[in-house]
Amino acid sequence: MTINRANVSAIAEDLYVWLPPKRGWGLANCGLLASAKTALWIDTPYDPALAGEFLAASRRLLPAGVEVDRVIVTHANGDHLWGAGVVPDAEVISTREALEHIHYEPTPQQQHALVVGGDPDSPLGGYLREHFGRFDWSATDPVHPDTVFTGELELRVGEYPVQVTGLPAAHTGGDLIVHLPYQRAVFTGDVIFGSTPEYPGDHPVHWAGPLENVITACERILATGAEIFVPGHGPVLDRDGVRHHIAYLTYVRERAHALHAAGIPALDAARRVIAEQRHPELGLPERLVLTVAAEYRHLDGTEVPNVLEAMGQVAQVARELAEDAARSPRPRAAAARD
Repeated sequence: MTINRANVSAIAEDLYVWLPPKRGWGLANCGLLASAKTALWIDTPYDPALAGEFLAASRRLLPAGVEVDRVIVTHANGDHLWGAGVVPDAEVISTREALEHIHYEPTPQQQHALVVGGDPDSPLGGYLREHFGRFDWSATDPVHPDTVFTGELELRVGEYPVQVTGLPAAHTGGDLIVHLPYQRAVFTGDVIFGSTPEYPGDHPVHWAGPLENVITACERILATGAEIFVPGHGPVLDRDGVRHHIAYLTYVRERAHALHAAGIPALDAARRVIAEQRHPELGLPERLVLTVAAEYRHLDGTEVPNVLEAMGQVAQVARELAEDAARSPRPRAAAARD
């Protein structure tokens, strides 16, 4: 399966964003900040083919002789990190806490083997092949940051200041945001998943949480005074778009807490939130399984599960949703109200 060429757009002076042409797992936004002598990437595409495409687009925008020599990684999920291999001489920067998340996920080659070697008739094997089969990590080596920090980091790209701030665990343990004061822009990583009426995105997925930390991070992002917000996935947002996302997160948090208080198990709680269909415009509703489970872990004080076990539950709910849709043309929200 191929992905059509992504869109590289200027969003402020010497600042560009690489937006994948469709929504889905692994299709993350990336940024390029250019200057006369140096250039910075903010996040990378998922696999070498997509990363090479972004690199070629970046080079067309850079002055002669200028290369991408630094990469800031907003968090350690592979879809923001693994493409750094196409700029092997660049300094890769992350939070110190992100190192732990790197060890939580499979390596690129392990994930490739899982995707191509799994049973396509099983819920998990079929789901991985459907949503990740478009990527190729067969020859991708693990990427490890060169520079790690805790708290805040101040950089410059030419004349432009870059303010990097580490966050308490939110989407993952080790999230950061990148504030570009001159451009009045913030790259939020997966603290925010973008969606607008014109360009709806997917349901967010959060591995760490709690959601209160994610909401607080969104409020901190607004407090920068920026006007342009590049989420980890989905369309670029304005300030109202961030507020809309906070409202979504608040709804999911309230429902998870209410269902937990009622004694509903986490997986069934996720099914109930999905059935309420409060945001039918968003894709991949099965990802609420992961977000609700993370919130339950904070309420119960339990350990993080194996990533394949967690994705197995996601795949099972996705299959249930597909079977429901095949049986009945009615929206799930209507069935839930009956």
